[in-house]
Amino acid sequence: MFETLTTRLNQVFDQLRRRGKLGEADVDAVLREVRLALLEADVHFGVVKQLMARIRDRAIGAAVSKSLNPAQQVIKIVHEELIATLGAATPISISGPKPRAVMVVGLQGSGKTTAAGKLARLLRSAGERVMLAAGDPYRPAAAEQLQQLGKRLGVDVFAAGELKPAELARAALEAADRGGYGVLILDTAGRSQLNDEMMDEVAALEAAVSPVETLLVLDAMLGQEAIGIAEGFRRRVSVTGLIMSKMDGDARGGAAISVRSVTGIPIKFIGTGEKLDALEKYDPTRLASRILGMGDMIGLIEKAENAMDAASAQTQAEKMLGGRFDLEDWLGQIQQIKKMGPLAQIAEMLPSRFKDAAQQADSGDLENGFRVSEAIINSMTPAERRNPDILNASRRRRIAVGSGTGVEDVNRLIKQFREAQKLFKALKTPGAKGIPRLFG
Repeated sequence: MFETLTTRLNQVFDQLRRRGKLGEADVDAVLREVRLALLEADVHFGVVKQLMARIRDRAIGAAVSKSLNPAQQVIKIVHEELIATLGAATPISISGPKPRAVMVVGLQGSGKTTAAGKLARLLRSAGERVMLAAGDPYRPAAAEQLQQLGKRLGVDVFAAGELKPAELARAALEAADRGGYGVLILDTAGRSQLNDEMMDEVAALEAAVSPVETLLVLDAMLGQEAIGIAEGFRRRVSVTGLIMSKMDGDARGGAAISVRSVTGIPIKFIGTGEKLDALEKYDPTRLASRILGMGDMIGLIEKAENAMDAASAQTQAEKMLGGRFDLEDWLGQIQQIKKMGPLAQIAEMLPSRFKDAAQQADSGDLENGFRVSEAIINSMTPAERRNPDILNASRRRRIAVGSGTGVEDVNRLIKQFREAQKLFKALKTPGAKGIPRLFG
């Protein structure tokens, strides 16, 4: 996400940091590079022009020219103005008499059905009782796809293929009312392009259920074309918010930066992957930090909190720092890291310098290493996990056969485990005396 833009901007800022005092010509030279980076990322020309004008007005002022660190001042100004361009965070509004209808609209292939499932998961985790409704009678197996998502989520799905979309929407709302549901999420039909037939149908659906939110799903990979799609929908229905889908597949990010500024429609969520938990609430401050290579440490902490049980994490931390943890604890740590999501996505949230170091390691190799470690530890007896000292040659051969690995893989895991034990013992040693022992 934003990989191309982030790389270009970091190159510009690295050059900026090597300069001392900044004159007007220096600022103009830097902003010229920033402008090119944004245009290459497919940010709308008008948005770039306005953004650069605001940054220049501030960057050539006294605050920068008299600053002890003018480069940092300029970067701070770029960060603040980028946040302003991205627009304020506008949370989803679920209020009023139950059931409240939420319509999910968009073109075919934009990821509407998956977005509806992700939204159902998010609202349910917030305490809402949610029903999904399959309102796409045209795409083959659309209802079946939504039912499969509902089954995975434990969310009920209303489907009636013989009804027209507006009739189905009214019937789904009545069913949600009878069932005591708080929210009805209506997945609607899309088309390959904007047309009158599609817009008439969406308008009829809106009239049938009076939704509290009409969320337009936009494929971030469409770039500036997404702006035209948003404006086309806004002319016919009351679009209250955007879901930017497939953000993880867009290295440029121009649509996400442009669409709020051009259309005025707030972005409410961004889709960061295919999994049902890969939907983030829109936060312009965190997004601007990612774009500028500052990382998203708040997002990373949230991922960790969602994946890890606080009590067990505290217990494991105490055992590790005491050098008393065993292979069962080791397995638990691996499983909790995996719950946070793909390692490539975790690396995306790190600040640039740490991210670059993390990306030097192949995330696929690391995840494969996790799978091998899990298989090996799962092939051990409880006694072997708690006391690895009893792992003699015959036991190691048996574990290798049981896990489908080699004895050398088992030996490597035990060696890594021993090294980790030494590391944590050294970290607990008062002062700095413990750590040098690791290096002889």
